[in-house]
Amino acid sequence: MKIIPFYTNEKKLIQKSAAGNREAQKQLYEKYAPKMLGVCRQYIKDVHFAEDVMVQGFLKVFKNLKTFRNEGSFEGWIRKIMVRESISYLRKRQFVVYDDDIVAKGNNEAFSFSIANINVEQIQLLIDTLPDGYKTVFIMYAVEGYKHAEIATLLDITESTSKSQLFKARKMLQEKLKRQNSIGYGTE
Repeated sequence: MKIIPFYTNEKKLIQKSAAGNREAQKQLYEKYAPKMLGVCRQYIKDVHFAEDVMVQGFLKVFKNLKTFRNEGSFEGWIRKIMVRESISYLRKRQFVVYDDDIVAKGNNEAFSFSIANINVEQIQLLIDTLPDGYKTVFIMYAVEGYKHAEIATLLDITESTSKSQLFKARKMLQEKLKRQNSIGYGTE
């Protein structure tokens, strides 16, 4: 029977992984893969493609692990790599089209009805129905917490395009949720 050491200290685990220790890399992968698949899945509808992107992301994580300076969250560092890999995947497939329409000021309103009856899986399915450009900006802003300037830089678009995409994504989601609330939940 082979005894496999479990590195409880994350800093040690990161150091061993950076040094090429396959067992330490496996432990890091197993620890973060489920969350990172969720990150990739937010951007990419098909779970199989999302898994491929996640694996590519982890290859970059391990390749660049020596550059991690233990400043800030390790999970956050990995998450940024996964977001960039997801965006790169969408760009390569030319799935993302950005609309440059300018949004009228003051129309960026929050959802005005309850989504308490909808579970996370249903929300993800609704987000998946968005056009890829809307979806990418929506996820980056609403879920990942990026600012419009950061989104614009990462996606090579203008800030106004980012704001426009977010506005349109929210509006489309709001309409879909209203329809779902009136049809799916039997509101009279």
